[in-house]
Amino acid sequence: MAGRSMANFAESTFGVLLLGYLLGSIPFGVILTRLGGAGDVRAIGSGNIGATNVLRTGRKGLAVATLLLDLAKGLVAVWIAASLSPGNEQLAGAGAMLGHIYPFWLRFKGGKGVATFMGVALGLDLTTGFETWMGAVYAGLWIGTIMVTRLSSLGGLVAAVSVPVSAWAFDRPDLVPLMAALAIIVLWKHQENIGRLLRGEEPRVGRSAPKVADG
Repeated sequence: MAGRSMANFAESTFGVLLLGYLLGSIPFGVILTRLGGAGDVRAIGSGNIGATNVLRTGRKGLAVATLLLDLAKGLVAVWIAASLSPGNEQLAGAGAMLGHIYPFWLRFKGGKGVATFMGVALGLDLTTGFETWMGAVYAGLWIGTIMVTRLSSLGGLVAAVSVPVSAWAFDRPDLVPLMAALAIIVLWKHQENIGRLLRGEEPRVGRSAPKVADG
């Protein structure tokens, strides 16, 4: 009886949202830097827990691992929802995004959601049979923008905005509202970055920057 109740809860809308949140709230940037002997990533650079700030420790391997694991949180949340509660994949992705940005374990002070948003987009691509290619567009724009400009935050912003645009362009209007809401949250979390981009003061990848908010 208890097992069935748990299964029903996991398949419910709230259960899927909670599951996504718990997955998203795992602070891989903090965990990896501590285990890797690089200290607490929140005490350096911007204090952000994402891969860009982890890179400021000088440990490229830890930064790459953080990026991949933060991405995986969004992808796995969507994939689990597709298995347990088909139709609620978007909610699971939203939960993962909210967990990453506002993790309970870190007093709701998390990352900015760029890598996790890519994971959500890739997860939705996989579970819809690549009807939209949102994740591929996201990855291409993110990597391409950073390669051209060396501005991590600009790459993340351009990529985030591309998700609802891709959903609309590939004729999946049902995905647009929530993906647009998540993109707006990413933009909101990058307010300081946007200000510095407009002033031409945003630090570029590969250069040290004291106490600034990264992407």
